[in-house]
Amino acid sequence: MKPEALYSRKEAWLLTGSQHLYGEEVLKEVRNNAIEVAAGLDSSDFVPVRIVFKDVLTNPDSICKVIQEANKDRNCIAVIAWMHTFSPAKMWIAGLKILQQPILHLHTQFNRDIPWDKIDMNFMNLNQSAHGGREFGFIGARMRLERKIIAGHWENGKVQKELGRWLRVALAWNDWQGMKVARFGDNMRDVAVTEGDKVAAQVQLGYSVNGYGLGDLTDIIDGLPDDRIEAMLKQYLDQYQVPKKLIQNQDKKLRLWEAAAIEIGMRDFLEEGGFSAFTTNFENLHGLSQLPGLAVQRLMADGYGFGAEGDWKTAALVRAMKVMSDGLPGGTSFMEDYTYHFHPGRMQVLGAHMLEICPSIGLGKPLLEIYPLGIGGKMDPARLIFNVGEGGGINASLIDLGNRFRMVINPCEVLEPRENLPNLPVARVLWDPKPSLETAAAAWIIAGGAHHTSFSMALDAPMLRDFGEIAGLEAIVIDENTSVDRIKEQLRWNEVYYQHYTPF
Repeated sequence: MKPEALYSRKEAWLLTGSQHLYGEEVLKEVRNNAIEVAAGLDSSDFVPVRIVFKDVLTNPDSICKVIQEANKDRNCIAVIAWMHTFSPAKMWIAGLKILQQPILHLHTQFNRDIPWDKIDMNFMNLNQSAHGGREFGFIGARMRLERKIIAGHWENGKVQKELGRWLRVALAWNDWQGMKVARFGDNMRDVAVTEGDKVAAQVQLGYSVNGYGLGDLTDIIDGLPDDRIEAMLKQYLDQYQVPKKLIQNQDKKLRLWEAAAIEIGMRDFLEEGGFSAFTTNFENLHGLSQLPGLAVQRLMADGYGFGAEGDWKTAALVRAMKVMSDGLPGGTSFMEDYTYHFHPGRMQVLGAHMLEICPSIGLGKPLLEIYPLGIGGKMDPARLIFNVGEGGGINASLIDLGNRFRMVINPCEVLEPRENLPNLPVARVLWDPKPSLETAAAAWIIAGGAHHTSFSMALDAPMLRDFGEIAGLEAIVIDENTSVDRIKEQLRWNEVYYQHYTPF
């Protein structure tokens, strides 16, 4: 399913805590206030999914019941807990023990200001979020509950924006549950980091990974009617810069025809199988005339996750970051640190891949061209060529350490290339990693980060840290505060922690 379709269907439930001690009149006012808060958050431009009010919760049975419903409801992606009054936290224990959804503790109150000249004990009894939230916070800490906490007034744009960002993260986690990743062929031979425990991933992270022979794909491609391929070619001509010499060259036109057939075949396969992410491998192309480059780029632009050389962990992460970033300015793509510019005072990383970079991060209208690949032993593949504009970016890598999954995160500053790169016929992006190339590269290597990443200009480190907390991932952030010594120390302490950590 495309990411934008998820946002229109999913919802987060507002659970409002109180107790019977206050009497029916106060509880009625609590209910009306909670309905207004839910409606206000629901109408915020920052909040991407529906906010649904659930009844005021005043006893253990009602709490258990609504949490059981949240666990079962396919459209519920998270619960938001707000203690309008004081809500004794022992009432919440049984419900929180069975909670399977991500939870956000919204530490707010209905009124923004204290009515200095009118405040009385009735007002104080009704508006007890200040210490009601602390009681709820204690039980979360006592139960070692992983939760997000946002403090501030619910009408404040900063609070709504932070809530919306977290809900995007929760939606990506929801998308992983039951998600399917298709691997066309196996991973690149003798490569370590693209291997991993697919069973552990499904148990902890929720998505399944299965391999398929190239014959399953080529059977579809070989049976395609010409009119569907012609229609795809028309899309290419309408959407991209296509040199006239390409169309006039019969050999190149045939390569473009083959690329269109591969794209249609892959789309049919992925849609019919209900897949949200996939991998390919240039070492395993039996039955295909060329490496799928253009097809992969266009599928990623539509929200599919992708990993090259069978890298299913990166494919799943790209999909998650696609879901998080949908509708935000910027884009998200599969990426690889390809080569360095070690010029003193201007050190940079040139990111690219053989072909498979998503045009969602591109600057301007991409150029569609056909060039030799020089690897894989197949015909010259079609690809989109473009640069990437300036702005903030982030790279993230997901690796399997045996007893846990680690996500390595590195913010960067994206730069427009100063040169045209006329002899580099692939999509490319240039960035300056935080805090510097030397420190970032050393810290990344010490942490075991992969050469494949998910790259985004729409997301940032706090969102990925939130995702890691929900997913039970160890998150290592390399940023402007990083030093190699601090990373080493952090990894040593983490090693002790994860000796006793069970994520599922």
